Amino acid sequence: MPLPPDGDPGTPAPHATRGPALTPLAGGTEGPRQLRPLLDTVLEALATGATARGGPIPAGGPEAVGHRLRVAAEPLIPEAGIGPHAALRAVVGALAEGAADPADPLCAAHLHCPPLAVATAADLAASALNPSMDSWDQAPAASVLEDLVSRGLATEVYPEGPAPDALVTTGGTESNQLAVLIARELAKDRGPLQIVCGANAHHSVRRAAWLLGLPEPVVLPTPAGVLSPAGLDQALTDVRGPLLAVATAGTTDTGEIDPLPQLADVCAAHATRLHVDAAYGAPLLFSRTLAGRLDGLSRADSVTLDLHKLGWQPVPAGLLAVPDTTALETLGHREDYLNPPDDTEAGFPDLLGRSIRTTRRPDVVKVAVTLRALGRTGLAELVEHTCAAAQRLADLVDAHPAFDAYERPTLSTVLFRPAGATDEHVGAVRRALMTEGRAVLGRARATDHRDGIEKLWLKATVLNPHTRPADLEALLEIVEGSAAK
Repeated sequence: MPLPPDGDPGTPAPHATRGPALTPLAGGTEGPRQLRPLLDTVLEALATGATARGGPIPAGGPEAVGHRLRVAAEPLIPEAGIGPHAALRAVVGALAEGAADPADPLCAAHLHCPPLAVATAADLAASALNPSMDSWDQAPAASVLEDLVSRGLATEVYPEGPAPDALVTTGGTESNQLAVLIARELAKDRGPLQIVCGANAHHSVRRAAWLLGLPEPVVLPTPAGVLSPAGLDQALTDVRGPLLAVATAGTTDTGEIDPLPQLADVCAAHATRLHVDAAYGAPLLFSRTLAGRLDGLSRADSVTLDLHKLGWQPVPAGLLAVPDTTALETLGHREDYLNPPDDTEAGFPDLLGRSIRTTRRPDVVKVAVTLRALGRTGLAELVEHTCAAAQRLADLVDAHPAFDAYERPTLSTVLFRPAGATDEHVGAVRRALMTEGRAVLGRARATDHRDGIEKLWLKATVLNPHTRPADLEALLEIVEGSAAK
């Protein structure tokens, strides 16, 4: 696409007369023409920043990163703007130089994936078109796409459900909060809802109870790392009132999966609603060889899944799936300027009951493009590769005399620690690696099943599908060197 006649990539075409001359828009027929040179500048700044960083995270720690950003971004509101290209070079360049880059195999601390290029490109289209998913007249095509993606992914979870459906969320926290909200509303005539979960459950479950004014959850100990069916059975026997049991398929600290079939049996015996937080583990469903680890998932009354974890989407890309769309009716809400009854009766979709948010992005665009681009086989290959890489890392840890391993990984999380180290030393090693810019590892507390003592572990969450055996060997070499100092 050619540049404007004067050759200035920031100047609108001569006939683009509406609006201030130096503020071209991303949408409309002129939008792509205006975006192209700006994207070139962004891509150059990303490359320049990554080269300057030279590793998985910037060296120097918070003070050094903060200084570089302030130099690039201040004064934040100058009297006269510096222009789009200069601003992009300065801010995006500093952002990239100061980023923790999940595309680097040595950046493996959290459930923070490197996004696929195709998904990121699709996200650009969503930003340029900027539909708002709170009424059909703001998002005609995007609302159709959201319906297709929501129902399609819900059917992956509930292949035999009567009418599978899903709500698009910002991630596991919002999905878990929505699951609790729906359970509360369905039980409101029977008293306050009581949540029962394991100590391994995500913190958002307890926060959801707080946000919704519910009693403190009954938190069951999980010394083995997973929720015990016998423990849940006893709790559901002892606790009175309407209950919601919460299980986890892919815990944040260890990646373990609760025994879903047995927990579903317990909930059925007690006529108790079951929610499964599968924000981490749900993408195993794409793999025919790994999907069996999620047996029992379809028996849950609601399921959290995220595709910005083991799905390689830019944040956010979360969903809450249910087996029957009627479960979502409790979220219905009416505002005349968004979903008036006569519009709904005339066949215009009602989007307001599809979220507790009003304005929200069309986050399904990137998901739809990814699903179409890769297909089940391509997605399965990515999932299987990362899980296999985690097994390979566990093999290396097991064979290395300088390290103690936690347990074999269930998904793609590997816990290990320098042999004989104190918890204080483990924490210091992690901070040193970050400050030096050499590696990014997480931390987790878990019981060492060899001696029954809870310890602090280094956590490697392998989510990069390009990770090679040499990268894993280099990671352990770096950690060993730092631990020996």
